[in-house]
Amino acid sequence: MTAAAPNQPTLPLARPVTALAGVGPERAVQLARLEIRTIEDLLLHRPHRYEDRRQLRPIAQLQLDEPATTRGTVVALGVKWFAKHTKSIFELILDDGTARLHCRWWNLPYMEKYFAVGNEVIVFGKLLALKPRTVDHPETEVLEDGEEDFIHFNRLTPIYPLTEGLPQRWLRSLVWRALGRFEEQIPEPWPALHLADGASNLPARARAIRMLHFPETLADPELARRRLALDEFIELQQRIQRRRRNFETKARALPCHGDNHLIKPFLAQLGFKLTEAQTRVLRELRQDMSAARPMRRLLQGDVGSGKTAVAACCALMALESGYSVALMAPTEVLAEQHFRNFTHWLEPLGVAVELQTGSRKTGEGRRQNEECRNESSGGQGVVFRNPKPQPGNPQGATLTIGTHALIEAGFAPGNLGLVIIDEQHKFGVAQREELVRKGQYPHLLVMTATPIPRTLGLTVYGELDVSVIDQLPPGRGRINTFVRSADKLPQVWSFIRKRLAEGRQAYVVYPRVEETGPNGVKAVKREFDNLQQTLTPFRVGLLHGRLRSKEKEEAMSAFRASDTQVLLATSLIEVGVDVPNATIMLVENAELFGLAQLHQLRGRIGRGAHDSYCILVAAAKSKDARTRLRVLEETADGFRIAEADLRLRGPGELLGQQQSGLPRFRFGDLATDLDLIQQARQLVTELPEEPNSNR
Repeated sequence: MTAAAPNQPTLPLARPVTALAGVGPERAVQLARLEIRTIEDLLLHRPHRYEDRRQLRPIAQLQLDEPATTRGTVVALGVKWFAKHTKSIFELILDDGTARLHCRWWNLPYMEKYFAVGNEVIVFGKLLALKPRTVDHPETEVLEDGEEDFIHFNRLTPIYPLTEGLPQRWLRSLVWRALGRFEEQIPEPWPALHLADGASNLPARARAIRMLHFPETLADPELARRRLALDEFIELQQRIQRRRRNFETKARALPCHGDNHLIKPFLAQLGFKLTEAQTRVLRELRQDMSAARPMRRLLQGDVGSGKTAVAACCALMALESGYSVALMAPTEVLAEQHFRNFTHWLEPLGVAVELQTGSRKTGEGRRQNEECRNESSGGQGVVFRNPKPQPGNPQGATLTIGTHALIEAGFAPGNLGLVIIDEQHKFGVAQREELVRKGQYPHLLVMTATPIPRTLGLTVYGELDVSVIDQLPPGRGRINTFVRSADKLPQVWSFIRKRLAEGRQAYVVYPRVEETGPNGVKAVKREFDNLQQTLTPFRVGLLHGRLRSKEKEEAMSAFRASDTQVLLATSLIEVGVDVPNATIMLVENAELFGLAQLHQLRGRIGRGAHDSYCILVAAAKSKDARTRLRVLEETADGFRIAEADLRLRGPGELLGQQQSGLPRFRFGDLATDLDLIQQARQLVTELPEEPNSNR
């Protein structure tokens, strides 16, 4: 991301990098591989670390397994071939007068052309052996005559990401020259905010860029990173606020506040009382749906907190007002479950409920309600409808529940007043907007049981208002979580059989549908027969994404009816599946799942009055894997788990491959920069509006 405000003199920095002396066509191609095409790109090319070259360590003082920088003269080098000339090792021997150092590169014979006897070479790496002193695949830099040593020595020296054929020393010199020529032309992108005057306790942008490349103290690089990250977050927040202002200017809300003639009987026959948190959130949503602009709200609530009941109330508000509702779910299993629940709830009120999925063409297979309970749900095209709506539902408004099928051209609802998207992190921003465009600025409610860390909430979902259901319904059993190694499986199966004998049910989750090689990762197809034998006489069902729609629904129906006591599945069941009698969740190869995903899987149990047990079987050999899984043992707080997942795995893993709209940050870190994101959001409110800006 390049921070550059309107009407600022950025033209010199936008010039191609070939405008700099020494950058010809070949170097330009190499720099382009690093995404350096302009002078500004070069100045924002961030070092990945720094070497303190104020004191280099003599070779004789290098310690085993300790990263260090040293310097020596090449006294010997060569490539040794073996295994019928298919494998090689290139070795470089350095001497600094105190000892010799053997540097080795495996299967990189071309490295020989970069060195010659007599070269002075800087080396950074870890010593692997003392006799002889050896380091494998170190970072190196050949010292050349005629260059200013003060750029490369006696300082905290930047070490940049490189590409093949591009020397570290050459790139560092190029950055030095570019700074010398253009530093005074680096603009303050947000002059109205007075960041350069120390108002933010951060340096001016030009000063920050110099500190980034050639720091004077150990603290300088982080201070520079924070200033440049703040610029990125301000630009993002400015875009978010501009989109929101444009939306509010153009959009006119549909009156969907309702009159309670459906909600009152719905709540009366629901069978339970809404929690205080549900009631509070419902009040916020009703206020939004009565406002002058369309609702754009994110509803967060931990697994089992009652988001679906709140969504049903919102749907009824729109239906009471004569507008149709579309609810999109990410899987056929979840869409079918929603269809079953909403039909049960709303059929007595005379509300038309449809299911639109893709296993058949739209319009085929319409069934009466009892038939549709026993039919497949599919993925993108078939519609099932409950009995004809009664007079209590004005203008024949309907609730349509579906998967991605709702985005397809065949779905064209009349008078669409509300769009609800469940498990929104499974969809991309573009998919969300495509469904919204089916109507004329309908209200939008997106829901998630995967809590969004605050940093992501302020960036990816910055244009949405946020409501949180932070209370679980009373009367539910505890969920106990345990991490176990594979050698404890016999005891685990014994424990599960005991719970099954008491009348409970269990999920068993594996990460793969089929084996992909001898890597120790279990797959449901291979383990199905084994599990049937292990858990005899209890019946085992099978559910995964490659089954036909009818087979999926048959597997779920049998499990709901307790015809099968164990459901062997992939992570397909992570969202929405609700069987209160299921109290066991066993996940094998748990180290392959993210924390948020494991928390979702754990949410499939603990939905009834009995205590439940989540058992994570893992070959957690790495420290990171053990740390991740320990979080689940220690807490059931979804927000704490989401923050840990973001910190340990990064935003890409947490958001998933479907999510779009998140920019590439050079300097910002969504796992740690909450204070900067909050500061940027506040600062943007101080910026003047830019009616002519096209950014």
